[in-house]
Amino acid sequence: MTATPTDNSPSADVLAIAAHRDDVEQTCGGTLLRMAGRGLRTAILDLTQGEAGTRGSAPDRAREADEAARLLGVGWRQALDLPDGAIANTLENRIKIVRVLRELRPRVVILPYWQARHPDHAIVASLGYEACFLSGLAKIETGANPHRPFKIVYASLYADVRPSFIVDITPFIEQRHAALMAYRSQYANQAAGGGLFVPEEEIRERTFAEARHYGLLAGVRYGEPFVQKEVGLVDDLTLLPVQSI
Repeated sequence: MTATPTDNSPSADVLAIAAHRDDVEQTCGGTLLRMAGRGLRTAILDLTQGEAGTRGSAPDRAREADEAARLLGVGWRQALDLPDGAIANTLENRIKIVRVLRELRPRVVILPYWQARHPDHAIVASLGYEACFLSGLAKIETGANPHRPFKIVYASLYADVRPSFIVDITPFIEQRHAALMAYRSQYANQAAGGGLFVPEEEIRERTFAEARHYGLLAGVRYGEPFVQKEVGLVDDLTLLPVQSI
């Protein structure tokens, strides 16, 4: 397990949970930058170490994840030891996440969308949700006080689904890209996985185009999409931010 804690008693307002190192950078890195820019404490929990990846090694990805966390302004990042490519929604794995939730006590948890090409991503959506529920049960003993996050949202950038809301990441788009490209073992041009990975020179164009698409939906330049399962609550209709016509 790797960690970059900022103090002896870490805590977070927003915790992003993902299957692999670099998932967060792809789907919600700009959002973490925006939250950190507002003075909120952000954290990342990667569930695997990347040992099964076509490119790079687990030590490579650990070093790159530390650099990406620095670029994202994240104060805390850890990687668990769940098997890369074979994550299972088991009680043992839920408890591993519960321990982190009770340590950090986040108000908001970001999970991957529950339908995905990679099985690990889809499983993490249900695994993370169930861990958030268990974390609030006093009779689940981990040596720490129960804590249940107030809000769970799903990063849906790669899902064919209408977002519930968009986060404006326009001021942070370059730093978001730099954090993704910190993973040189994954995104630098190389022979391994040449037919599977996007050429390095196209990554910027593709990621910026995706962010531009979602930004346009919300009337901003660049955005990241999210889905929430709950209905929204509005106090003042005159303050709704996205223009209709």
